[in-house]
Amino acid sequence: MDTLLNPAALKDRLDGGGDTGQRTVLLDVRWALGDPHGQDHYLREHIPGAIFVDLATELAGPAEPRRGRHPLPPLEQFQESARRWGINDGDAVVAYDDSGNMAAARLWWMLRNAGFRQVHLLDGGLAAWRAAGFALAAGPEQPAPGNVTLSDGAMPVIDAEQAATWGRKGLLLDARAAERYRGEIEPVDPRAGHIPGAVSAPTTGNLQADGRFLAPAELRERFERLGYRPGVPTAVYCGSGVTAAHEIAALETAGFSAALYPGSFSEWCHSASNEVVTGADPYGEDAATR
Repeated sequence: MDTLLNPAALKDRLDGGGDTGQRTVLLDVRWALGDPHGQDHYLREHIPGAIFVDLATELAGPAEPRRGRHPLPPLEQFQESARRWGINDGDAVVAYDDSGNMAAARLWWMLRNAGFRQVHLLDGGLAAWRAAGFALAAGPEQPAPGNVTLSDGAMPVIDAEQAATWGRKGLLLDARAAERYRGEIEPVDPRAGHIPGAVSAPTTGNLQADGRFLAPAELRERFERLGYRPGVPTAVYCGSGVTAAHEIAALETAGFSAALYPGSFSEWCHSASNEVVTGADPYGEDAATR
């Protein structure tokens, strides 16, 4: 199943076209780090029929140091949210945001992990829909409750113990901005740097200037340059497990697979027993002298 859907294909689906005969549920995941006004942006303008999804309360449990800033919510809570958004068994879901799918990919990954395979990202998000000249709506949308039944564990994950040694046997990608990886800045977490053995792979490198994903061949080249090889186990983390899902979507578009570390750096750095290293080298700026 294709991860990405372009605006013209979505418009065709919403207009009742296409050859699938499948009902499409459209979800707006307007969220960005440092911007708590996603719902206000949604109410101002969104794709007609889209339902707002609040990442902070519906795609995450309460923050706690031992699980990170955006821990995955319990399955029962996630299923309740999915039904509230109007998802039925057998539907297709298309998720988008206004930030290159950096937030919407979290929903994509969670639904895939819950055993729901018919889920896509709108390539380019709201900006691509606008650029295509398609109509926008304002105000809230009220879907009829859905009946979807979700499960758990369909996507690979790793924990902190596995992350500690992952770089020695496989490829551990850090999806945060490069300056956060190097430890030059840290706007939200108590320690700056990265997990030993991790390779810097900012999610922004997955996108073209217009917010669309790079072509599959370009993504393959990118991840192979970062160290991806067939048979080499690959895992991804970010600050709190949100944008790492974007990296996994990009890897899947390239034809590759990877595990998610859900707690990510916000979980890792809160434990004093977990080493944090700085600099551009996977094992820290003094790695050459070890």
